[in-house]
Amino acid sequence: MAKTQDEIKELLSTNLFKKGIANNYITINSNNSYITYHCKNNTRRKLSNPEEFVQATAFLMLVIDYNYSPLSISVNENVQVGSSTKEADILVYNETNSKILIVVECKEEQINERQFQVAVDQAYSYAHSLASQYIWVTSGIKNEYFEIAELYPVERISITDIPKRAGKVERYKYVKGAKEPQAGTQAELRQKFKSAHDALWGGGALAPTTAFDELDKLIFCKIWDEKWRDNTPKTKGEPFAFQIISYPEDKDDKQNLKAKTELEKRVRELYEHGRKKDPEVFKDDIKLDKHKIYTVVQYLQDINLSKTDLDAKGVAFQSFMGEFFRGDFGQFFTPKPIVEFIVNSINIDKDWKVLDSSCGSGGFLLHALKAIRDEANEIYGEDAGSASWKDYWHEFAEKHLFGIEINEQISRVAKMNMIIHDDGHTNIITNDGLKNNETLEIENRNLKFQDGTFDLIMTNPPFGSTIKADEVNYYKEYELFEKNLGITEIKDRITDDNNKKKWRTSQSTEVLFLERCHRYLNEENGYLAIVVPDGILTNSTSQYVRDWLVDKFKILAVVSLPQHTFSHVKAGVKSSILFLKKHPKVVTQKFEQTLKDVKALVQKEKDLDKEQRTERMLDLYKERIFQFVNDYKVLMIEVENIGYDATGKKIEGSELPEVAKRIKSII
Repeated sequence: MAKTQDEIKELLSTNLFKKGIANNYITINSNNSYITYHCKNNTRRKLSNPEEFVQATAFLMLVIDYNYSPLSISVNENVQVGSSTKEADILVYNETNSKILIVVECKEEQINERQFQVAVDQAYSYAHSLASQYIWVTSGIKNEYFEIAELYPVERISITDIPKRAGKVERYKYVKGAKEPQAGTQAELRQKFKSAHDALWGGGALAPTTAFDELDKLIFCKIWDEKWRDNTPKTKGEPFAFQIISYPEDKDDKQNLKAKTELEKRVRELYEHGRKKDPEVFKDDIKLDKHKIYTVVQYLQDINLSKTDLDAKGVAFQSFMGEFFRGDFGQFFTPKPIVEFIVNSINIDKDWKVLDSSCGSGGFLLHALKAIRDEANEIYGEDAGSASWKDYWHEFAEKHLFGIEINEQISRVAKMNMIIHDDGHTNIITNDGLKNNETLEIENRNLKFQDGTFDLIMTNPPFGSTIKADEVNYYKEYELFEKNLGITEIKDRITDDNNKKKWRTSQSTEVLFLERCHRYLNEENGYLAIVVPDGILTNSTSQYVRDWLVDKFKILAVVSLPQHTFSHVKAGVKSSILFLKKHPKVVTQKFEQTLKDVKALVQKEKDLDKEQRTERMLDLYKERIFQFVNDYKVLMIEVENIGYDATGKKIEGSELPEVAKRIKSII
């Protein structure tokens, strides 16, 4: 697939290409359509060709990183292979230009593992014809290097890297503080994730979900190797563990079995170290064999995730993750424009304790973190990147972000999402978000999910599921499991002096999440932004829920979303977003006291029979309650354009940014 102008501009903005252009190793024409290599055979090529990206990168690396003279490098030179004439991508000559030292075969980024091995075969055919000593096969996303010890028969000896000019092949490529992997672009990282996943999946060798889980584990190991092993930075001069190391002493090891075995050992050690810090990240062992681990490391070892721009690696991971999970797991992912809208509607304070009680992949938590990072950028300005700048938002990530997700696999994704974004995963737990905090303490060994302690909850709970009273042991903890709630259903509560509770046989999850969130919120400054199905707001049978909401919250805003909002993630329920502020306890006590006062008043009216007394109490209760709820305005907005259509395709004219500003002004 031809590269777009935006992709070409991103490539040209990298340090490698800036150096190449500045030193006249290459020239790019004015409209970025052609590249000229100033090399042994001066060559002009079309830049939009997908392979050209990879070839240009390899050429510049040979010159800048490996110190070869451009005049000893030819690009797209004809090679005689048997009776055929082929075009070799790059040939590197020795100092006297009398012998070819290295054959470089370049392929486009999107090729699969089988196609990559075909490219290796192709490179060997060139190397055999040219009697070269080394081979480098690259797709930009993956690199393999070989030394040819004997031409007859041709021996394939894997090595860690090609030698630098006048240098030798090293046992390992990357050393902490000396030679580290480079930061990557968003597009590059996304393709690495995809290619590594596809290599694991192997067309059916592993289930796609299993492949995703295992890739998650290895990404975690990669990050741990870069930053966190032994909780301290790695000693300068120590080789990275997450890389291929060769063992040249084993000349007969044609399959690199020792390299693969030792790599597997190092990766598993990284994994165990990482799990000790937070056992909730990954509960099960790595299920891959040494060959699969070796393959994934080939894709990931050449990029430094810790140094890659935070937004770039975050977007790359989420983009890859979104593509992968768009099918059966789509319900776990609130569309990004809706997440951004909710977060942008609230003035999030870095001292707030923020929760998503049904967090899915962690979208609300990530965007809350981004809001505080953006705030840090504004505060520190030119000092953004300093230790103080990082402390400002990193403390929020580690100590103020909390998530609960019932699906273990998706919970792991949320954790990885946060790790990719520089942590904040510690307080994401796997459990049922409807369980009480005491149960979470026991089952998750986390004491921080306490009722009445959260300042903000943003969530999109699961719709349409029903919790049956005879299937859970917590139903009596919920008021909304009671029958005698709400103004229209309160007769039993009015007439029963003992206030004997009667229970529903079942309740919808979205209704119970409203109450669970209410309990979690800080009574003095607790805000809730929650996506709910419109049935809660419109169905006559849900009036008691609306009455309960009025009792418990000040309703700040109701935003009605179009029918198609969740269509592309396999949810077609018409929904709205409620922005609520929890009533202080003194207000909720007024409602209960009103009921008591009304009962006491009517009891004195001796001339009323039982039915008349009930109706009289109900009328008085309504009258007095409405005095409480009619003294403030609710912002009601119906949104038609949310920035994308029913297929998820972006469209112009989204109303959400302007609506967010209006809501933000009242919160």
